[in-house]
Amino acid sequence: MTDVKSKLAGSVQGPVGYLGPEGTFSDEAAQAFFLPETPRRPYSTIPMVYEGLNRWEIDAAVLPIENSIEGAVNQTLDALIENPGLFIVGEIILPVCHHFLVPPDVDWTEVTEVYSHPQPLAQCRHFLENRLPNAQATATNSTAEGAKKALQVSTAESPKGAIASEFVAKTYGLEIAVRDVQSRPNNKTRFVVVGRQLTEPTGNDKTSIVCALPSDRPGGLYEILREFAEREINLSRIESRPTKYELGQYLFFIDCAGHQRDRKVSEALNAIGRFTILTRVLGSYVRG
Repeated sequence: MTDVKSKLAGSVQGPVGYLGPEGTFSDEAAQAFFLPETPRRPYSTIPMVYEGLNRWEIDAAVLPIENSIEGAVNQTLDALIENPGLFIVGEIILPVCHHFLVPPDVDWTEVTEVYSHPQPLAQCRHFLENRLPNAQATATNSTAEGAKKALQVSTAESPKGAIASEFVAKTYGLEIAVRDVQSRPNNKTRFVVVGRQLTEPTGNDKTSIVCALPSDRPGGLYEILREFAEREINLSRIESRPTKYELGQYLFFIDCAGHQRDRKVSEALNAIGRFTILTRVLGSYVRG
């Protein structure tokens, strides 16, 4: 644990929220980022985690934001926009291994329904299509919830399965029928730590911003990107997301190297304000 990360993790005294129930990848990320004695509180959905923050039930939250196979976790992006008083204060990147789980004594080839969070279901699409073509894929709020449901509703006539981690299998007493069922190797998920206070520069930072153009016109996005390029600021991620107000209108999420207080980054942020109707810093934080 780096000194900066240790300082941040140690500064959180109250509970840390995560997408539950116990045993999810978000739970693992929270355990990896914060001190062992930090209390953790699960929530059923990502919006409910943010409600917990807004109600001061928790001091921070750990949420998935991006997967190397399926891309952005849109609920987390939307929640960052809808909660301007909350900021990204850290990140952690976890390798993700998805396994196909079944209740004890179930023949996995006979499974009729598979439960999991929508992201793992998408990340394991090839396995489901090729090895269980007749099984229905059913989305749940989390991988742990899917595992619990498979255990509860499975019958001899209609056996159920789940896609989740080895940690979930051990937590809820399921068997790993097939290991590593994700479509591609080196599957990783990036989690962000969300809190109420902006962080100090460390020299090894990343800044996340969101911006919007006043109209859809040629060269609009280029004008924004040019300000970073001219200052030799590396961009590690660009993601577009509908504004939900009008078809064809988008928000642009951008991750750049550096802290918002760094001279070059500050200059770029001020410069792009000439071309946008919205420029908001979602947070500056130590790179995971």
